[in-house]
Amino acid sequence: MEWTQTGRIFVVHEHHARRLHYDLRLEKDGVLKSWTVPKGIPLEKGVKRLAIQVEDHPLGYAGFEGTIPEGEYGAGTVSIWDSGVYEAIVWEEGKIEVVFRGRKLSGRYALVRFSRAGENQWLIFRAG
Repeated sequence: MEWTQTGRIFVVHEHHARRLHYDLRLEKDGVLKSWTVPKGIPLEKGVKRLAIQVEDHPLGYAGFEGTIPEGEYGAGTVSIWDSGVYEAIVWEEGKIEVVFRGRKLSGRYALVRFSRAGENQWLIFRAG
């Protein structure tokens, strides 16, 4: 991963664990803020997907690809689905808007807390 002046890094891990899901990670305050997105990040407008906020990960995890052994949390195969930089437009308690500049993800996306579903439940969608 390269650090740039124009944005912070993001990575989307494709995670083949008990069930296939994707992990969105956004660099902020020296860590990777992380969400599990069971059905993947939508590429088209009008589609909203559940994103479950999980524990922060260390920055070094951004480049991780490999196998997490059986018996360990998250056991399974992890690969990088996409990575790049992002620019935060809004980062508030219950709303995050970013512009992604990656190979697959590009453009404006929003994460909005879906508090009726639970404290760590968010919705992610393409905003522009």
